[in-house]
Amino acid sequence: MRIAQSLIDEMVAHARADLPNECCGMVGGADGEAKVVLPVVNSAASPLRFEMDPQGQYNALQAIEDDGKELLAIYHSHTKSAAYPSQTDVNQAVNWPDAIYLIVSLQEPETPDVKGYWLKDLKIADAELVVE
Repeated sequence: MRIAQSLIDEMVAHARADLPNECCGMVGGADGEAKVVLPVVNSAASPLRFEMDPQGQYNALQAIEDDGKELLAIYHSHTKSAAYPSQTDVNQAVNWPDAIYLIVSLQEPETPDVKGYWLKDLKIADAELVVE
């Protein structure tokens, strides 16, 4: 997936703003290129997991589709761990098997790390991110 640095910056800013809890949201785009980041409220309000607010999730998907785009990725933050999927992340991904999962790690607050993964069939595979 191709993604502008400005969109990465938006996700990092969201992750920092939602501390001490994890943040979450959706990324829309077309032809493998991210075009928009849509934050969604983490209704779990937890530093250890995320649960997208159902109405916020619906609204984000609707906005993506209304703009003629498709859901490319789901993002969330890890407040104290690396940008690598937890077992909880893998288990939750069965609901959206075709999306890339972006993880914003704030383990090192001054140098946030963003990585992408395919989480399909309870397996973890690196997803290529081309930051432009």
